Formats: sequence, structure tokens, C-alpha cells
Amino acid sequence: MVELEEIQRIRYPPFEASRWIPSALPIARRSTSLGDFDSREEAQSFLNEKGPSVKIGDDDSWLIERSYQYGSDEIQPISNDGCLEHEVYPNVVYRQRQGWYLIPNPIHNILRKFINGVVVVLLLSLAYLFISPVLIFLSIPVYGIETVRWGLLDYPSLAVIVVPLIFAPLIMRVIANLLDLRRQNSFLKRGLTSPQIEFIKPSISDAPLEINLTFPEWDQGWNHVDVMWRVGVLPPAREALFKELGREGKQQPPPGLATELPHHWEEGLDDGTAGGEDAPMELQNVKGGFYLRPMRIMATGGSQRWEEGKPISLTSPHPIWPGSLNSDLIRIHWECIIRIEREREGALLWVQPLKVAHSTKQTQIRDLPLHDGRSELDIK
Repeated sequence: MVELEEIQRIRYPPFEASRWIPSALPIARRSTSLGDFDSREEAQSFLNEKGPSVKIGDDDSWLIERSYQYGSDEIQPISNDGCLEHEVYPNVVYRQRQGWYLIPNPIHNILRKFINGVVVVLLLSLAYLFISPVLIFLSIPVYGIETVRWGLLDYPSLAVIVVPLIFAPLIMRVIANLLDLRRQNSFLKRGLTSPQIEFIKPSISDAPLEINLTFPEWDQGWNHVDVMWRVGVLPPAREALFKELGREGKQQPPPGLATELPHHWEEGLDDGTAGGEDAPMELQNVKGGFYLRPMRIMATGGSQRWEEGKPISLTSPHPIWPGSLNSDLIRIHWECIIRIEREREGALLWVQPLKVAHSTKQTQIRDLPLHDGRSELDIK
């Protein structure tokens, strides 16, 4: 008797993954026994009813991998044509990836870039004031170091320019948040009816998605509707990562994970690394929030403008991705997004989770499409 095991390994990009070196972070590994078998053929027959092996990324970068091992040998499922795995959606899908969503105010993204420029100006100004005595000693003309009295204190006149630059983005962010809260209240009072999606044929990861779309209710303020589908990898459950990396829940987090933030994370939802940063201010009476959080590894398929009475056919993402896979460590998630352009108050999104079958073709994705974790950068 030889044991057949399912091996899951993951190194998921933290929030703002561009700031991290992947190879410096640990890989979480889980081994699950699928039973003991008398022969490789018997194990192979059992494995053919399972989903295929999956590897996205590589050991030196971000990694999502599922494989099977029979004794000391790796073994592959053979006949898994159009295999659809039937695990239930993780809690993060029910809470944050279905239903109506708003688009954050574009001011948030603009000001984030502006703040980076303000910091550079501030540092240059401080450096200029620091070396100004040397410039004066060398008889080099200097400007902006004469003093200006504000209240009881004297400040360099350069502060008249720099200080407003520092506070202006903060004031604008407050105004943008207030506008967002007003839009959220307005949307709640509207009470829109959900669109109806009819799937013409089963969804497979390397085949076009074909649907019929109807709107039981059409608002006169809507201009047009675009439909797209996409796939990505959702964050693993934080408690599962802690377990596989040998940490207790209250211990110091492993590298790449942040300390748990109250009110921004709950068990089974995600890895808890983006609390308080992934979305602008939201009303707390809507579970999951008003803004769609982007998957940090994500690829988009085709998109099409909706026309009433006509079917929609969307090409699959390229290269070929695995189908739906839902465990507490590896979560390959597919969704259909309906974007409604409105005359006022920004675009509106309807998100429909999809159960997608695996392709019969081999998945080979080495260069992962990484995305920032902020909702303001998700769908333009």
C-alpha cells in the first residue's frame, strides 16, 4: 500500500506586492492524504476523478501550485476533460465579490500620485534649507529663506508654498470621501433590481463565455453597458497560512503578512494584509462594502458592448488559466462583470461569480499579472 497525497503550495503577493522581494518570503505547503492504494494504476484511476495539477508562477517568484504525489513519484490526472470542481465558494466571494458595486471617486487615485510628488518637493525643500548657509558662504544667490511671521513664530518664506501643498491633498481626500458617502446613500435609497444572466452553455476556462443578459429595470440615466469576464487568485485564508507556516494566530505574523487589524479582517475572509487601505471610506451597514477589491493576481478576458436581445460571447483570458478551485489556501476565482456607464455619479458594477470547468489543455503561466490591492485601481 502506497499513500497518494495532494500537495498545495502558495506564496501569495501581499498588499502592494511591488514593494516585496518574492524569493525572500516563505512558501506555505500543505500535504493532504487521499488514501492508500495497492498500485499506481489504482491511484491513477482514483485521481482521474479529481481536478488537474495546477502551477502558476514559479519557486523564485509568486507561486500557486497543486500537485499529486504517489509515494515518492509525482502523478498526474489523465482523463479530466472539462472537469468542474464542486467546492463551495469561500466566504470572501459571498461577502465581497457578488452583487452591486460602485466605482471609487477618481480623485483618490489622482491625489495618491500627487502626494508622492509633494513628498519629493518637501524633501528637496528641506535639503535646500539645510545647504543654504553653504550657498550663502559661497556667494551663491538663495531665495525663499527669508522669514515670514505666522502668529508668534517665524517660518521660512518657502513654507508659504510647501505647507499648502502638504495639506491640500488631505483636504481633497476628505471632500472625496464625503462625496463617496453621499453616492453610497443615494444608491441604497435607489434599490435597483438585479440583472438576469442566462448561461447558454457550461463555462470552460479555454472556451468563450456565452450568455444572454436582460435588465428587468432600466434607468434613464444609464448610457451603455459593457460586459467582461476575468479570472484571478483570491487571497488565502489568514488562519490557513498561519497554520501551514507554523505560527499561532496571536504570534508575530510570518514575513509578508501584516498584524491583524480590528474591524478590517475576519476569520476565513482573506489574509488580512490590506485592512483600511484597499478601499475608500464606506458605510458600515452593507456587508462586504460598496467597492470591488481587485484580485492581486488577475487576468481579463474579452469584453463586449451589450445590445438588447443579442447574446454575448466573451473570449477567455490568455494564456489558458485553470478552472475554479476553492480551498482555504488556493482560490482560483472566475467572475463576470457588468459595467453600467451612468450620466452622473460614476459607473456601476454588477458582479456575478462563475463556476468554470478546467481546460483539457495544460496551463503554463510563469509571468503573473500582478495588480495593486486598491479598489480605486481595479476597473477604469
